[in-house]
Amino acid sequence: MHDEDLIIRPARPEDEKELSELNRAAWSWLSDVAPQPPEGDVVFDERHTPDQFLLALLGGRVVGYVRVVPPTPLASNRHVRQIQGLAVDASARGRGLGRALVEAACTAAREQGARRITLRVLGHNAPARRLYEACGFVVEGSLTEEFLIDGRYVDDIWMARPLAA
Repeated sequence: MHDEDLIIRPARPEDEKELSELNRAAWSWLSDVAPQPPEGDVVFDERHTPDQFLLALLGGRVVGYVRVVPPTPLASNRHVRQIQGLAVDASARGRGLGRALVEAACTAAREQGARRITLRVLGHNAPARRLYEACGFVVEGSLTEEFLIDGRYVDDIWMARPLAA
């Protein structure tokens, strides 16, 4: 991938259709705990606003996203941001977009005043875990057999990374 080919920008309300299609296409029991969203599913609502999403575009097409949010509404937790969703279209995988989105999420979190960024990943999602570790995240804990997915119990792994000033 050439850097000039990739654009990472905040989502806008008019991106919802493409984002919904990507979310549905990228769905997998490897990374999701809920059933596949229906076609035309609403992405943006009062809890999932465009300003929480960063989009990766190649050739003007949305091929990835990351969602970054405060993990709680508490003032005592204001210094933390959490990645709550990362997806890259199958046609664009293996080109460094996942890493670029994670780094963009970390930059956005730092710009929002966060000192650390956290995420949760399913224990059996080895590709995502390798990506996060390569981006400086470390495992801080796990909830054993937290989810029953496709007939198997799966651990919920909590990871975090400090955000240097």
